[in-house]
Amino acid sequence: MSRIGKVPVDIPSGVEITLEQNTIHVKGPKGNLSKTFSPLAAITVDGSQIVVNPTDESREARSQYGTTRSIIANMVQGVVEPYSKDLLIEGVGFRATVKGAIIDLELGYSHPVEHPIPEGVAITVADNVKIHVEGPDKQKVGQVAAEIKSYYPVEPYKGKGVRILGQYVRRKEGKKSA
Repeated sequence: MSRIGKVPVDIPSGVEITLEQNTIHVKGPKGNLSKTFSPLAAITVDGSQIVVNPTDESREARSQYGTTRSIIANMVQGVVEPYSKDLLIEGVGFRATVKGAIIDLELGYSHPVEHPIPEGVAITVADNVKIHVEGPDKQKVGQVAAEIKSYYPVEPYKGKGVRILGQYVRRKEGKKSA
């Protein structure tokens, strides 16, 4: 049995939870989220708590209800305090700008890389090299940050590329002349 799945999720004040069969809608001061979960996890709202239990003792039900509880907890936390990731661009001539619903990345290629900003995610750029990704959905924020990073991952010799702030990059020594 999941130890995480057994812990009920507390609903803070200012957050509204609506449950329709296996779809949960979370509305808070920083956004709205909704998600449909597997029918193997039974979701109930008891006053100011959300309780998730497996519907039966099958292996699939036991594996689903802990995950379901974690996702619901992340949704509740995200509508109160949005999730964020900071990225840093390093390299001569590398920069980023936000143009409407697109982030324009100049990463040393012969063309600019244009990445669409999904709905529910806000991206701001400071000093042309610091990218701040923010939103109530933890999965979307992480996905957008990973996609931006994937255009030019940090290379180990000069350290050029896009990194998530705080990420350790193993540096390698270059060729040595005899």
